[in-house]
Amino acid sequence: ALAENTMESVVVTASRVEQDLSSVSSSISVVGQEQLELLDAVHPNQLFTAVPGAWISRGNGQEHLTAIRSPVYTGPGSCGNFYMAEDGIPLRGTGFCNVNQLFDVNTEQAQRIEVLRGPGTTSHGADALHGVINVISMPPAPAPGGSLDLELGPNDYGRAKFSYSYLSGANLAGRISFNLAQDGGYQDDSDFRQEKVSFRNDYDGDVWRVESLLSLSNLDQDTAGYVEGEDAFEDEDIATSNAFPDAYRENSTARFYARFMREFGSTGLLQLTPYFRYIDSEFLQHFLPGQPLEENQQQGFGIQSGFYQKASDALDWRVGADIEYTDAELVQTQFETVSFSDIFPVGKQYDYTVDAISIGAYAGVDWQASQTTLVNAGLRYNGIWYDYNNRMIDGATTEDGTPCGDNPCRYSRPSDRDDSFRNWSYDLGFTQGIHENLDLTAGYKHGFRPPQATELYRLQNGQQTADIEPEEIDSLELGLRGTFAAADFSLVGFWMYKKNEIFADSERRNVSDGESRHYGIEYTLGWRLGKQWSVQLNGTYARHLYANDPDTTGVGPEVDIKGNDIDTAPRRMGSLRLLWDFSRQGRAELEWVHMGAYYLEPTNQFSYEGYDLLNLRARYQFTPRLGGGFRLTNLADVKYAERADYAFGNYRYFVGQPRSLFADIAFSF
Repeated sequence: ALAENTMESVVVTASRVEQDLSSVSSSISVVGQEQLELLDAVHPNQLFTAVPGAWISRGNGQEHLTAIRSPVYTGPGSCGNFYMAEDGIPLRGTGFCNVNQLFDVNTEQAQRIEVLRGPGTTSHGADALHGVINVISMPPAPAPGGSLDLELGPNDYGRAKFSYSYLSGANLAGRISFNLAQDGGYQDDSDFRQEKVSFRNDYDGDVWRVESLLSLSNLDQDTAGYVEGEDAFEDEDIATSNAFPDAYRENSTARFYARFMREFGSTGLLQLTPYFRYIDSEFLQHFLPGQPLEENQQQGFGIQSGFYQKASDALDWRVGADIEYTDAELVQTQFETVSFSDIFPVGKQYDYTVDAISIGAYAGVDWQASQTTLVNAGLRYNGIWYDYNNRMIDGATTEDGTPCGDNPCRYSRPSDRDDSFRNWSYDLGFTQGIHENLDLTAGYKHGFRPPQATELYRLQNGQQTADIEPEEIDSLELGLRGTFAAADFSLVGFWMYKKNEIFADSERRNVSDGESRHYGIEYTLGWRLGKQWSVQLNGTYARHLYANDPDTTGVGPEVDIKGNDIDTAPRRMGSLRLLWDFSRQGRAELEWVHMGAYYLEPTNQFSYEGYDLLNLRARYQFTPRLGGGFRLTNLADVKYAERADYAFGNYRYFVGQPRSLFADIAFSF
């Protein structure tokens, strides 16, 4: 397949420059523009049902948690397992991620979304242990023009999407995209309003090409929490209730980058990408006693650089360096008294700043060892330096320094300190053509993530120093992919071992002595059944297991959990899509989404059976300037939970949406 180049041409940016998917040994899925338009997603979780091994678990409003070749990770630092970016630029600063950070990016008007499953390449650096999500912005259209899409749905849902492309002279083209969504919410007091703007300009000069993007977003959300009680989601009165009517989230972001590209001869390319980001967020932590308010900000800037050289017909190489600075602050304040305990004091509980500098350097090669053998290899060094400043009284006291009765206050503030972490990552991959239309792939990767700032400085129960190490992962995978007649497929087996996993132990101390194993198979199949019909299947069978016996929160030292399934780690996930191109102007899709059973806590005593959903979608272009479509989600009106867990003696569920009809009409001009 490498020699004949007969496999389907799909462009990806795993190494920051566009390359054909068939020349990449990593496991990458692409959600393309046509699929994005048909999905017309209301929530990011709807975008990834066709990606094997991936689950964006839907919370309330626009909140979510992520799983890619992993369990659904929770907790303040768990987002460090995933590298989330727009056009290759991370959405948040290294060490300052957020579990919900996909709501920062304009997925609604993207060109495509790339998902790298497993550890990222050495071009990604830190925070890419289990996967990478890279949202590629929509470039300007080749001719001036625009579109307006108006949409309605249940619970007073409405959305407007506007996009306009323009040309300025022979060298400059631009696109501005804007969308506004509002939702009254299925549960009580769960409405949200969200705005996103993308402003992209592409300049093609005689010496330099420049791509720039300004991204803005704002979310104002009233948040509904979980419902409690075994199978509580099946009772409509309970399912639509909200035990936390005062909970809310406000999140505003601004990001800008300019990518300068210059060619050297016909074989060399220099890229320099300075960028800036700003995030301002506050939310009521309704899931904690006393419902404290968190306010956090971060602003930062950085530059990515890379030089790419085609040294010969058989060898491409690349080198680069990245540097980033982040200035962040966090304040947590509790306004309500907790009746059952005096360790949750009213007043400020945290107030600190963290300055961080992250530096990385990498090198890589793509070597065509023979007509049918391609080798990818890379090496990266990364360092991060934190400067933490506590703006309150040190220790586990109230805001004015008085003790919380006979015990330390729950929230503990370390003294001012500096911390640094340095790591190597590396990858080696092979793509072997074994038939004109069949490739064998194999790869090994070693990845890492440094502790997040919240894991180092947001301590509890009197802990004064979080002596934790960077998480590290080793990954092996073996795959087969090909195209035969009217079908294309991929099959990948993977094994990963992870050490120094960071978690809160039974005394709520942040420690890093966890270990886990992850292995499974992922598969995709696309089969064209004629000119009008096609089938797309994807799925995974995987195990995510504790590899040692960590003393986790809620599990006493007398309970051995080694070998147990990690909670919220379904063994089986997948989807099947039947597509019907009923005319040149129209397409319809019937989708079946399967979520397998999973355990709800580390002892594996409680579980959730999972769910099966049907979704129906269609779009039709009535005239060259008028189109429209509809989506009927949860066609069978299944009562289900988007996510379940078990804690404090109760089943807890995030309620799934009932059958819902969305319709839109789109105008072009």
